[in-house]
Amino acid sequence: MNVCVVGHGMMGTYHSDALKAMDCCLHTLVGRRAEPTEAFARQYGYRRWTTSLDEALDDPAVEIVILANPSELHAETAFSSLAHGKHTLVEIPIAMTLADAERVVDEAQARGLTLGVVHPMRMQPELIALRERALTGDEQIRHIGGRFFIHRLTNVGITGYQRSWTDNLLWHHTTHLLDFGLWLLDAQVRAVHSFMPPLDDRTGTPMEVFIGVETGRDQSLVCTGSYYSRERFFDSLVVTDRDSYRYDGFGDKLTLGSGTQTAAPWMENCFRVTRDFVQAVEEGRAPAITGASVLPAMRVLQIVQDRWDARHGRQAIPGRPASETD
Repeated sequence: MNVCVVGHGMMGTYHSDALKAMDCCLHTLVGRRAEPTEAFARQYGYRRWTTSLDEALDDPAVEIVILANPSELHAETAFSSLAHGKHTLVEIPIAMTLADAERVVDEAQARGLTLGVVHPMRMQPELIALRERALTGDEQIRHIGGRFFIHRLTNVGITGYQRSWTDNLLWHHTTHLLDFGLWLLDAQVRAVHSFMPPLDDRTGTPMEVFIGVETGRDQSLVCTGSYYSRERFFDSLVVTDRDSYRYDGFGDKLTLGSGTQTAAPWMENCFRVTRDFVQAVEEGRAPAITGASVLPAMRVLQIVQDRWDARHGRQAIPGRPASETD
C-alpha cells in the first residue's frame, strides 16, 4: 500500500514509525514548511514530499492518507481526501462539529472507502478485555471518571516547539476521555450535564471543562479537565461490580484493587491503530475504530459546545475557527 502522511509533528512521527515496521510504502509526506518537511521525509525514507496537500491527493499512486495535521483542519482535509478516492485515517478528533463529523462519515460510506479515527485508548489490551466482559455480562461497569489536567498557558506542545495552531480542550483532549467512556459503556445516553467557563484573556479559549453523562442503564461517566493545572493527570477510573481499573495515560500504568501493573505504552497503542487501519484496507474489512463509531462522542461534544455558545455567544476562537462554528 502507498501511504501519504500529512503532518510530521509528534503524531506524524508515531505514524511514520509504525509504517516503517510494516510491509507498505512511505510514499508521500505533506508538511507546512519546505525545509523541515524535506528533512523529515529523508529521515524516514519517504519517496517524495510536498507542501501541497492537493498535489499529494491528485497522485493516483497514493492509496491511504493519514491526517496528523491541526485539529481544526481534520474535517476539511478528510473530506477532500475521501473525495479523491483515498482510504483515510484521521487523528482525533474527526471534526470539531457534529455536522462536519457526519459529513465525513457519509462521504466515506457513499464512496465505499475505509475511514478510521485515531483513538488510542480503545486499543489498550487490558481495557479491550474489560469491555468484552462487560458486553457478555460477566462484569458490569457502574462508573467511569476521566481526567486531563496540564499547564498550557502558551502555545507549546508536548514536543517543546512553538506551534502554528492552538489546541482545544473540549474537542481534543476531552474527546479522548469521553469517547473511551462511551465506548466502554456501550449504552444510550440519557442526559448530559456540562460546564465550561468564559474565554481566558491570555489564551482566548475556555481552559476548563466538566461533562457528566447518564446512561439508560443508570451508569455514570464524568470527564473533567483544565489547562491551568501545575500537576499533570491523564487517567480514567473504571468502577465495576467486580473491581476498579485506573488507567494512567501519562505513566503507562494500570491500577486494580490488587495493585499496579505496567500497561502498554501510549505510543504502542497509536502504533496499533496505524497497523490495524492499513491491514483493514488490505483485507477489505472495517478498522477497529471506524468513523461512524466515534459519532456518539461527537453528539455529546456538540451538546456541550451548543450550551457554551448559547451562554457566551457563538464565536470563532483559537483552535476552532469561524468555518467550524458557522
